[in-house]
Amino acid sequence: MKTLYGIPNCETIKKARKWLSENEIDFEFHDYKKLGVPEKDLKQWIKQVGWEVLLNKRGTTWRKLDDSVKNSMTETSAIQIMLENPSIIKRPVLQSAGTISVGFSEQNYTKLFK
Repeated sequence: MKTLYGIPNCETIKKARKWLSENEIDFEFHDYKKLGVPEKDLKQWIKQVGWEVLLNKRGTTWRKLDDSVKNSMTETSAIQIMLENPSIIKRPVLQSAGTISVGFSEQNYTKLFK
């Protein structure tokens, strides 16, 4: 089963959900805000793509962090921040058959599923 991780009011999540539905791809939606992010999954994603890819440095949550925290970011501190503030994780994360895709573009999803 494919799982799409994110927050429901995110525009990128809405686009990804719409694309998956229109292409008749079954998936489960995991809401970060309500369910958090399982630490085991987060660490597995980091193994696959790196914490720098998962950390959304364009969003409000990142901008609200103290500069000293931003400037001294390590994998360990990034994991802690992502667990405490899942909205700082780049969206969406699509988990399928043990692999993940971060972010959404029709081109990438088409390559994954066609």
